[in-house]
Formats: sequence, C-alpha cells, structure tokens
Amino acid sequence: MTILNDYYRSLLHAPPDALKSLAEVLPDRLARAFDPARHGDLPAWEKLLAELPRPKAGEIRLNRPTIRIGQPEDCADRTRAELEATLRALHPWRKGPFDLFGIYLDTEWRSDFKWTRLIHEIQPLTDRLVLDVGAGNGYHCWRMRGAGAGRVIGIDPTLRYVFQFLAIKRLAGEFPVDLLPLALEALPPRLQAFDTVFSMGVLYHRRSPFDHLFALKDCLRRGGELVLETLVIEGEEGEVLVPAGRYAKMRNVWFIPTPPTMEGWLKRAGFGRIRCIDVSPTTFDEQRSTDWMRFESLPDFLDRNDPALTLEGYPAPRRALFLAEKP
Repeated sequence: MTILNDYYRSLLHAPPDALKSLAEVLPDRLARAFDPARHGDLPAWEKLLAELPRPKAGEIRLNRPTIRIGQPEDCADRTRAELEATLRALHPWRKGPFDLFGIYLDTEWRSDFKWTRLIHEIQPLTDRLVLDVGAGNGYHCWRMRGAGAGRVIGIDPTLRYVFQFLAIKRLAGEFPVDLLPLALEALPPRLQAFDTVFSMGVLYHRRSPFDHLFALKDCLRRGGELVLETLVIEGEEGEVLVPAGRYAKMRNVWFIPTPPTMEGWLKRAGFGRIRCIDVSPTTFDEQRSTDWMRFESLPDFLDRNDPALTLEGYPAPRRALFLAEKP
C-alpha cells in the first residue's frame, strides 16, 4: 500500500533501536488498520490525501500556540482555495490551532492551553523519544517536536484524525514525527522504549484505569516520565465519580477520580515521584464549536441554568495534569 511507503518509510525500514520490536509488528498492523474493508471512507480519504496541493513552505513554526506551516505568499490564491477545500473535507477538526499557508484552522479545542499548563513543569523533551497516546490529529506531537523531542510517535485508532495528521505532514515535509492508527493495546508488550509518555484525555474512557496505567508504564524506560491528564472531581482520597449513564453527553466515561485518588492509583500502579501540577475547569474559550468543528461542544453539554453542572447533573468538566516517573 502506497500510504505505508509514503508516510511510514523511516519507521518501517530505519527504526530507532528502541523501537525495533514495534517495527517488526508494524507492517501487519498498519495494513490491517488501512484495510478499506474495515472503513468505508478510507478510499475517499486516500484520494483527498493524494490530491492535496503541496506548496513549498517558506516558514515552519512548531513552537508557537498556533502551529504554522507556510505563509500566504508561499502559494497562489487558487492553490490556497483548493487546499482549504481539501482540509475542510476532513471535518471535524478537534485539536489545534493550525495556520497552514494563511488558512487558520480554528479547531474545537485550543490545545495550546493544555500545552502551556505542562511545558514548564515536565522534564525537558530535548532529544527524547516520546509517545503520545490518544494523539488525535497530532497537534501535541508537533508541539513536542517543537520543544526539541528527537522523535515523536503518536497513536490514535480514529482514522479520520490520522488522515488529518498525514495531510499536515504532507505540507510540513520530513520531520521525525509519526502518527500510527493504533490503540495502546496494539503496541508490543513490555516495550520499555520511551523517555516520555503522554496520555491526555484518555484514562476516563477506559473501563479499567489500572490496565491503562500499567500499559503506559510498560512503554516507558526506567526513569522515564509519564505526563497524564484526565477529568477529575473535587473531593478527598478514595472518592471517584462513576457516571450512571452519560457524562456531558459522552457515553464512554467510566471513572472520574479526585486528584488525591488519581495520585493513589499512580502509586498503586508502581509509579514514583508523583505530583499534580495543575487543576483547571474547562472553559468555553478552551472548548467550543467553530467553523472547523460544527458539531455540539462544551456549551451544549452543560446545564444552561447552572453551567457548574453537566446536563446530567454531574460536576462540569475539570481536568488535572499529573507527572510520575517509572522507577
């Protein structure tokens, strides 16, 4: 399949030593993920990617809140219009923002808010091998590279987001940043390869938070750092919200701990040097509908008479960031 050779060549044929076990299983798992029989939209997305205009970017900035690839003067108006039409065909865009040759992708999430909360607290990413679990379209992967990471691997099983990433990578050119259409469970066991592992906005979607924590730990080398972000509620150690049905209209929210409970879970999973570096309510500035994500968003998930509550009567979304180390 051309997409494997075009976008995953270096990972398949010249992987870092730490990722050789991943490279061995990758051809089969990528072929399975990109099987048209498994996803009806795949041929259309492959066509969009193949026909995506590719102007030469005079400037690439990965270390700013808005990731910038190219400037307006780098391409003709007609090319820019074709590029925008192709990008819009991959709607909805949830993580960002991006500025691509003067096209501003105002995504649902201002993902730069989250990055600002963590970047000065984590171990420096310079030259590190980094894994981003649940990477979406890869916004944070690009920010990790912009912060000096030597190589970044993102994983996300949602193919639409993977194609959004591949479109951006096609525009950016050769960078040691990849996004694989895989879930965490598809990685080889006991990989123990990464210097830093990010899991942001994933834990509460897992039926077993401890299985998730152990899998994250298996990906880290000894002394490596976990950066974990999750929904939390206010309260004491041992308290956990288990929604009876939906939470903020989401079906797959299973466990929302208090920050002290989350720290206890990390300790029980075998992590050390655990600390909570931030707790912030999610605001309408950070998550909202836009022209690039026209579905419902945070304002539609909260009680209109009391925005401190979700529609279901639970505490409104509040997110915490935790750092922990694998001993």
